[in-house]
Amino acid sequence: MGSHVSKQLQRRKAISTEKKTLSDLQNSCGCDFPGCDYKPSDLKSWMTGIGPDKLHFHNIVWPGTHDSATNKIGIPFVSRPFAQCQSLSIYGQLVAGARVLDIRVQQDRLVCHGILTTYSVDVVLKDLKRFLSETPSEVVILEIRTEFGHEDPPEFDKYLVEQLGEYLIHQDDHVFNKTVAELLPKRVICIWKPRKSPQPKHGDQLWSAGYLKDNWIDTDLPSTKFESNLKHLSQQPPVCSRKFFYRVENTVTPQADNPVLCVKPVTNRIHGYARLFITECVKRGCADKLQIFSTDFIDRDFVEACIGLTYARAERKV
Repeated sequence: MGSHVSKQLQRRKAISTEKKTLSDLQNSCGCDFPGCDYKPSDLKSWMTGIGPDKLHFHNIVWPGTHDSATNKIGIPFVSRPFAQCQSLSIYGQLVAGARVLDIRVQQDRLVCHGILTTYSVDVVLKDLKRFLSETPSEVVILEIRTEFGHEDPPEFDKYLVEQLGEYLIHQDDHVFNKTVAELLPKRVICIWKPRKSPQPKHGDQLWSAGYLKDNWIDTDLPSTKFESNLKHLSQQPPVCSRKFFYRVENTVTPQADNPVLCVKPVTNRIHGYARLFITECVKRGCADKLQIFSTDFIDRDFVEACIGLTYARAERKV
């Protein structure tokens, strides 16, 4: 018992130290980066606001959501706090400026997070199509994967093509050098990541798993995650030469050996440091490698930070 208490005290001290590290870093260097003052007039149509002819795919800093379809997962006040990573619906996230969605499914096409389930993926696609019908030139990256430990939904690739065919941008390396305007009216890159089923092939309407990469680490320590993100990002090719999307997640994850297991208080340890992260990318010479930036509980400031750097790239200010 004594060793367990001692371990918990050490863990709490480590978390407190790491929170202070990020706070001190922010206080010392601020959050100043190219485009940081840019304020889009409408988050719902921010790509349209910058200009589809100016937005090359490789220059967009894509605001994303982590475990996107968990706003109604589990039982309220019982299991939901342990799995919920977003409070907005899929439609609400897109209206708020998110342009990358992270959807996990199981065999029956229910969205899930671990063992907990929520609504059908039909709800996700309905919200996405509603958003696309209301906006003229916003492009969305839809990542759908079979959750770890679950089986692939049968013929799920055919289902996705049936549902989204008119919007789908075909798998093609040339896309990365094109502008949004050059790809319209196609507006969805759908990346399908099955566990056992065949991967989409080059030229297919869906994109294979290798086109969206990341280096996720399982930690609840905010400075550790922050520095890991910077380290792995610095090792990537610049966006101008990259033929895949690379994601950095501004999140930390509850750990089983820590008494704080609810997602929101844990992720709040890093949530407010998105602007600091972009600033550090500039300071450390890897801002030209930042592409997809995702978060739990997406908010306006996070989205505006991503859009600001996108705007600076589009206007050739960085």
